[in-house]
Amino acid sequence: MDDTAEQTRPWTQDELLRLMDLQPDHEEEGVYLAPAHGSTARDVVEAGQMLGATVAAAAKHVEHQRVVSASMIFSRAAAHSQPLRVHLDTVRTGRTFSTVEAQVRQQGTQRCSGVVLLDSGAPDLIRNSITMPDVDPPDRLRSHDVPGAVVDGRDIRVVDDAYDHDPDRVGPPELFVWTRFRDAPGYEYLHQALLTQSTTHWTVAAAMRPHTGIGESMAHRSISTGITMTTVTFHDSADVSQWLLYATRATYAGRGQAQSDGHVFDVDGRLVASYSVHAMIRGLLKRTDATPGGDTLL
Repeated sequence: MDDTAEQTRPWTQDELLRLMDLQPDHEEEGVYLAPAHGSTARDVVEAGQMLGATVAAAAKHVEHQRVVSASMIFSRAAAHSQPLRVHLDTVRTGRTFSTVEAQVRQQGTQRCSGVVLLDSGAPDLIRNSITMPDVDPPDRLRSHDVPGAVVDGRDIRVVDDAYDHDPDRVGPPELFVWTRFRDAPGYEYLHQALLTQSTTHWTVAAAMRPHTGIGESMAHRSISTGITMTTVTFHDSADVSQWLLYATRATYAGRGQAQSDGHVFDVDGRLVASYSVHAMIRGLLKRTDATPGGDTLL
């Protein structure tokens, strides 16, 4: 999102929920509708927002099961100024797991596609997980207005102020970010949607950190960046109105691409979700087409 633009609606927690809490299209089975936000300066919908909206739609589509994983490839940009349609096709509904294929479309064109896995749930037979990184807790950190991610009702705190627009400040290819929303939504799938929306924020910045002269402030100006694929897996229930730590490590950068692995922990150190993100980082090419949105990747 771009909070510097003149918008028809401000970016708030309620606005994120309005955009991601999709409603069924009563005229077409398996289709869920997302309203437009309104034009912004860049007018490109975040990958995490579309994946979060798909998670919410799938939870409504298969009501008796819980979303446990969702994966999506983002092949063409979508605009904030137009509504979205999420088309769901149930591949299989089982007593234990169900699989749903998803397409996000805008103005009759496919923008991204993916798959959602849902589960009926089961008690622990075994349980173990990785431990939370030893980082400063949120009460020792200042609130951070990350450019392009400012939402009224969401507090973001970055460990070591590592999300830095200074291209000459370098560090390891990782970011540790605490987030908390002001209000708890009423349904688990909305907690999942809001958690998902943030998973795509950190990969590009983490991948750039080790490189002098390359920084997040150059994105969409002299460097072309965007999210091309994301997978999120929900392990345990999470409350987005409590502090959550997003621990993102870029595991590869090269050939115009970056890859990251990430984990989400609650403030008590419990692992609640994991995510994997593939991104584009390359020199900005001059557009040759005149079609709004073109074939630009998110």
